Amino acid sequence: MPAVRSYRDLKVWQHAMDLTVVVYELTRSFPRDEQYGLTSQVRRSVVSVAANIAEGYGRSTKPAYLNFLRIAQGSLKETETHLILASRLSNCDEAVVTELLSQTDERGRMLRGLIVSLEAHTSH
Repeated sequence: MPAVRSYRDLKVWQHAMDLTVVVYELTRSFPRDEQYGLTSQVRRSVVSVAANIAEGYGRSTKPAYLNFLRIAQGSLKETETHLILASRLSNCDEAVVTELLSQTDERGRMLRGLIVSLEAHTSH
């Protein structure tokens, strides 16, 4: 396994960035009257996933890093909720949201794995 020299080397960050691009592309088709509502909300929450992974990586302590990873998990769940709402409001196809939820589940498992790994290597 290659050494992690930057948050950009983390697969979970890379996948979070990929998810962000997909969500941005999806929200381009949302109704114009959602521009400052649901479109803005889902974009901000999905950006927060990768941003919090990066910010946590840059913190000087492991507990701070873990805190930011947990915040990223929360942002991921927020993103899921916005996507489900978008589907319920018929702003996007349910099948697309189902696929995106599959991707968010995978990102969540990756985040959880990183958290568990870091916790296991934290001295008490």
